[in-house]
Order: sequence, then C-alpha cells, then structure tokens
Amino acid sequence: MSRGHGCLTVLQVLPALASGGVERAAIEISQALVDAGHRALVVSAGGRLLPALRAAGADHRLLDIGRKSPATLRHLPALRALCLAERVDIVHARSRLPAWIARTTLATLPHATRPRWMTTMHGLHSRSRYSAVMASGERVICVSRTVADHIRSAYPGTDPARLRVIPRGVDPRLFPRASWPDRGARVAVAATHPALGGDGPLLLLPGRGTRLKGHDDALALLTTLRIAGLDARLWMPGARDPARADYVAGLEARGIALGLADAVAITAPTDAIAAAYAASDVVLQLSRRPEAFGRTVVEALAVGRPVVGWAHGGVGELLHELHPAGAVAPFDAVALAATVARACDGHRPAGTMPVDHPYTLCAMQDATLAVYDELHHAPRHRST
Repeated sequence: MSRGHGCLTVLQVLPALASGGVERAAIEISQALVDAGHRALVVSAGGRLLPALRAAGADHRLLDIGRKSPATLRHLPALRALCLAERVDIVHARSRLPAWIARTTLATLPHATRPRWMTTMHGLHSRSRYSAVMASGERVICVSRTVADHIRSAYPGTDPARLRVIPRGVDPRLFPRASWPDRGARVAVAATHPALGGDGPLLLLPGRGTRLKGHDDALALLTTLRIAGLDARLWMPGARDPARADYVAGLEARGIALGLADAVAITAPTDAIAAAYAASDVVLQLSRRPEAFGRTVVEALAVGRPVVGWAHGGVGELLHELHPAGAVAPFDAVALAATVARACDGHRPAGTMPVDHPYTLCAMQDATLAVYDELHHAPRHRST
C-alpha cells in the first residue's frame, strides 16, 4: 500500500534473527504494525526466529548487513533499491552495523522523499563514534531511563527532544501469575533435573553462559546459604552452551570444589521460562555489568516471584520501582545472602510485588507505533 492512505511501511534492520531482545522486539513490533494495518519489513541475515517473524505477518528480506566485514558494503545498492521499490516510510535500526549501513543508504536518496530515520538503543554501548550512530535517529527509542541517561552523558550533542523512553514489555498471557509455592511446577523441574528436588528453596538465575551474568556470585551465595543451614538449590538455565564448553566446565569444577554438585543444575536455555519462574522461590539477577533493561525482573514479578539482584543499570531501575526489597548494592555478598534468606523465609513486604505493572507488551507496542506516527508527520530538517 502506498503512502498517504494511513498505512505506513516500516523497515526494521538488524543483524540476524537468532535469539535475544533485539530480535524479539523486531517480531513484536512487526506484529503490532500488521495488526494496525501497516506494513512490516525486516532486513537481516535470517535465523531460527524467521518463522516467528513471518507468522507475525512481516515481509523478510535476506541481507547480511550485520557481518563485520568490508564486504557488507555490497548490500548498499540492494537496500537502496528495497527502500525505493517498497516506498518505505521509516527505517528503524536496532543494531550498530545495520544502522551504519542503513544510514549510509538513506544519504543517497533525495532528502525530500527519503524514509525517516529512527533507532532503538537496546544496550549500554561504550562511548565511541561507532556506537554514536544509535543516537543519530530523528527519534531515538531508549529501552529504559538508564539508557536515556547514558545517551545524554555519552553523546551530549544529542537533542534530548529526540529521545523517547519506551521500556520493554512482557505479555501477561505468557507469564501468568502462579500460586506460591507451586509444588507441581517444582516436581516437574526436579523430574528433569534431580539436583533441584527437595523441600528447600529453589533459586533461579537465567542467563547465557558468560561471566558477566554472575554465575560465580550465585555459587558463592548458594554456599553461604547452605552453610547457614538452608537446603537451597540453584538452577542456571541458559548457562550451558556448547560454544562455551570451557566456561561451563569451570562452573562445574567450582561447584564441585564448593560441595554443591548435588544442589546445582547448569542447563541449556529453557523454552518454558514461565514454568521455571513458577517452580522457583527466588529469581536472581546478578549481571556484573549494568544492563539496559532487565526483562527477567518484569517476567518473574509478573509470575509472582521475588527478584533479588544487583541494583545498577536497568535492573536497579526496575527493582527500585517495582520490588525495592530485592535491590542490593552491587557486589555486596553479605547483603545479597541476607536479602535472599529473607525472601526464602516468605518475607514479602506489601506493595513490592504488584499484580499490575506498566511494563506490558501492549504498552510497548502502542508507544512505539505512536512514535512512528509522530515521526511520519514531523517536519523534515536538513540535518537528517
């Protein structure tokens, strides 16, 4: 459909459709665009989430614009031709290299008719000219106030009027509130991972297999709790990755050295993360580096489980707002153990685990579509 009839054609560009928050957001916004009667185009190198993108109604074009190689520049003509042929209204970049490719492409098109330029800053990228492209949009979506503050600090020349804070959101239907404790969920988990059985509390630390996710901190925490007489167990779904075999072996060795071999499960990612939350008593968020948002916090609270984590970055922002009892000063192991022990005792202060919260998928989708509409109707400036 062409411009001028209420229908927008939005092109999102990202490296691939493998897994992660960037890919999930592209699919969620594609779905919202299609449901609202707009057209959703996505350019990427494809991946395992491609069927989900197509099921959302998006049109995918295969261009490997996220590969860090000079050869990636060969995709400029194809991207330019796509913008012209599909009469793209807005190009929305979600990652740095695709953003550079897209921005370079748009510069070759006539200013008066070129698609509008928009970015989403999904991460707290280190300050650099390379990363600065993510703050160059005519509108820049920040996934948290933490990200907006980062942009203002790292790129002070950015016009603050271009920034729009739109937190990530979860679908309440996928994360329904569960009774606590949920014995059925716990039994199901223990049947697959026997180390997670028993009547003691289950701690859950979701996250990929990297030191930045705080697995060592979780092992140290479990050691402290068990020495204190608490029969706690620890599940780390997502930590086991064939590509990180040495890292996993190191975790296993530390677990054995600490006497935790029968109380820890280090597993691959689970497709049933909501059930994992339901089976747990406390969810941990121990990222060593500040994160841009902290979706785990919102997902777990939606299911009705307390979250305890290092209070920095987007995670700290969410904890202070939604569950302040779970906010711990970064890397204070003593405070962490005390806070988790209180949560395991069922100490759940009133008002810290809201049944309703603003971080919903629908709110995120509606706010993003509103920015598309705003930008589409905004005056053009010669600098963009």
